[in-house]
Amino acid sequence: MLEGRRFWFVGIGGAGLSGYAIVAKAWGAEVAGWDRYETPYLENVRAAGIPVSISPDPEGGPDGWEAVVSTAFAGQVEGRSRADFLAELVSQARAIVVSGAHGKTTTAAMIAFVLDRLGLDPSFLIGADVPQLGGNARAGSGWLVVEGDESDRTVFGLPAEIAIITNVDLDHHATFGSLAEVEQEFERWAGGIPNVVWGGELAPAELELGVVGDHNRLNAASALAALELAGVPREQAEAALSSFSGAGRRLEPRGEAAGVRLVDDYGHHPAEIEASLRAVRDLAGDGRVLVLFQPHLYSRTLHLAAELARALAVADLACVTDVYPAREQPIAGVSGKLVVDRLTEARPGMWVGWTPGVEQGAAVLAERARPGDLIATIGAGDVDRAVPLLLERLA
Repeated sequence: MLEGRRFWFVGIGGAGLSGYAIVAKAWGAEVAGWDRYETPYLENVRAAGIPVSISPDPEGGPDGWEAVVSTAFAGQVEGRSRADFLAELVSQARAIVVSGAHGKTTTAAMIAFVLDRLGLDPSFLIGADVPQLGGNARAGSGWLVVEGDESDRTVFGLPAEIAIITNVDLDHHATFGSLAEVEQEFERWAGGIPNVVWGGELAPAELELGVVGDHNRLNAASALAALELAGVPREQAEAALSSFSGAGRRLEPRGEAAGVRLVDDYGHHPAEIEASLRAVRDLAGDGRVLVLFQPHLYSRTLHLAAELARALAVADLACVTDVYPAREQPIAGVSGKLVVDRLTEARPGMWVGWTPGVEQGAAVLAERARPGDLIATIGAGDVDRAVPLLLERLA
């Protein structure tokens, strides 16, 4: 499909571009790329035979190569946007595009997993590692399952035969001015898609699942509806889906030490955090729920500090780190302390720690944990760095 093309990916270690690179290589292109740091996704990139350069400053590709630039490095290197390139990939195959504010990674993973287990050989591009599928991307001969992101409006340029909109919420305040704008954009995009599943109109799936939480029953309902549109009999889809065990950093079990269990979760919006913590509370049984939360993006922290605090109030103890900036520049007066202050107001008497560094947060929670507790690390940045620190301190 892409024979004779040469692509240089700027930000190749990210969840998105790493997958695009793997599929482009499998479809015949010559591929290489750059990133600032080593990331877990680069293991699969290199395994696919793709050379990677690691250096402090963004690197353009060799002369004559097409550069594809991650949103994180937009404006620093000349080249195509990831949105433009993904639209080209999606146009090459029959595509199922999964979008929405919450649950799209798990829903996309569920769809790809069922297609795989039923021998339908899907291609997929998912924003997280899916252990049962061997990574976040693959090129197959069947449906192409794609996670479409609205954070930089990528999804609104994607063609699809089947679209899933899991739900609509205002999650990216630097991109959209209001919830109404987000709703309008999804409505406009859906108007050009032949088959659309609106997850918010579905009842939770009633079947035995290998993943916990009411939110995952909603994800399963969207996945099953899309699979039916793709021609998969409902009974077969349900049977296969029951053995799905989840995507990376989505309530992912990460071990146990001294009688304390750890789970890691990517939640960063209040709705996601509350859903995850309620599921964690079910997992904890009679034990306490301790959370280490890392706010993601200054704009989100500014606009949603009170809502983030109310979601964290589901836990018994909470530590909050400073903001993970990702693609944003600091905003004066905005830090994780905003969430701490709102949390002490939302739930007076709750033990709350302001621990600007991830390492500090891990140390504090390890000291306060006791056998039977469950610690959740939550956030879309690098809060998962705390997991090995916690296991070491608890041992």
